[in-house]
Amino acid sequence: MSLAAVVRATVVPKVPRVRKAVLTLTPSAIDRLRALTEGPDPKVVRVGIRTKGCSGQQYDLQYTTKKERFDEEVKQDGVTVLVDNKALLSVLGSEMDYVEDKLSAQFVFNNPNVKESCGCGQSFMT
Repeated sequence: MSLAAVVRATVVPKVPRVRKAVLTLTPSAIDRLRALTEGPDPKVVRVGIRTKGCSGQQYDLQYTTKKERFDEEVKQDGVTVLVDNKALLSVLGSEMDYVEDKLSAQFVFNNPNVKESCGCGQSFMT
């Protein structure tokens, strides 16, 4: 007794994959970034990660005038932020906010990838 198999091709329509945003900016972060980067010589803020702190990683914000080869560019409401390629997996899906209170003014990252953070909130682990 022999068994036969028939192969039929089914056409599955290509659905574009929804790409998760690398980084989103809140309105207060956009306002602060716009104020920091405007001026006679244009500059951009690059978000990176460096090894430091109690939990192992810390955000590193630097001014730059050029995009590196593998930097991810985030444009929102006329503001451009670069994300360092080494920080992409740690930052993916995060929200960057700017918070001012009586004692401090700082950028705050609401990051869904964080598994652990230190008590002072300055470092994290993904």
